[in-house]
Amino acid sequence: MTQYSILDLVPVREGGTLSEAFAGSVALAQAAETLGCTRFWVAEHHAMEGIAGGATSVVLAHIGNATSTIRIGSGGIMLPNHTPFQIAEQFGTLDALFPGRIDLGLGRAPGAGPELQRALRKDLHQASEYFPQDVVELRALLTGDIDLPVKATPGLGSNIDLWMLGSSLFGAQLAAKLGMPYAFAAHFAPDHLDAALEVYRRDFQPSEALARPYVAVAMNVFAAPTAEEAELLASSQQQAFVALRTGKPGKLKPPIAGYTSTLPAPQRAMLDHLGQAAAVGTPGTVSGQVEAFAARTGADEIILCGSTYDPAARIRSLELTMEALGAAQSASIPA
Repeated sequence: MTQYSILDLVPVREGGTLSEAFAGSVALAQAAETLGCTRFWVAEHHAMEGIAGGATSVVLAHIGNATSTIRIGSGGIMLPNHTPFQIAEQFGTLDALFPGRIDLGLGRAPGAGPELQRALRKDLHQASEYFPQDVVELRALLTGDIDLPVKATPGLGSNIDLWMLGSSLFGAQLAAKLGMPYAFAAHFAPDHLDAALEVYRRDFQPSEALARPYVAVAMNVFAAPTAEEAELLASSQQQAFVALRTGKPGKLKPPIAGYTSTLPAPQRAMLDHLGQAAAVGTPGTVSGQVEAFAARTGADEIILCGSTYDPAARIRSLELTMEALGAAQSASIPA
């Protein structure tokens, strides 16, 4: 049976505050837990005024304190921005605080220009080249499978699920080689989805942590009582995508009715392209689209994404989606 989880960017909306953004993420995580979602991930982004998840491990500690059973983790930590030792300590601490609930998803793309590289005191291009070695070192710091001269405390012996994230063949190849679960970011980069999953499953080598391939795929999902309302909700995320791709990122904007009809052809085409990994509409429509996407990809897990200007609207969208998916799965089980 397909599992369902949440990726949250901790969006900061126009006219809103950071405190409100964190409160919105906590409320969403609590709703996800109540609705039976498997995990709640926060993504690391820096120097973006509309995204508040930069101090990812701190945000996860806040969410962990407000929940009790749902897994929490990073979707992901951009490892070139850090040292493996620092991340081992941070997530080892989280595991000690919230035992058996911590995921550590790792990504290679730093997503940083020259200014951020200077702020981080890192040569991120060079650090990206060492990503495979850093993943192996980080795993060793947590598991002790390689004898290292320094021990991470907290860290060593932690019960943490390590994930590889990706939007290209590179992450799929590395996840397969290291025997890690693999999450593909189709919600913003669907181009290489099918090829990456094929490579991962074909080349997968079992590890102590994972005996067979395990795939999660992210998609944008917006559900509402009417199709028109769902499309209105989605327009804030669409504006964010357009702003990012045109080099003008900012805070999450209020929804705009008929937004896509106002765009020039290239931007409409970009949003249509991202629509390959999206479900927008009534609960029945969304449920059918999510299940079709899961069947097409063979994913073990679907990660539900999509920011809304009104945090309560995203919770309602999640409620409608999970209720419809639950009803569809119940209907498919023979009496």
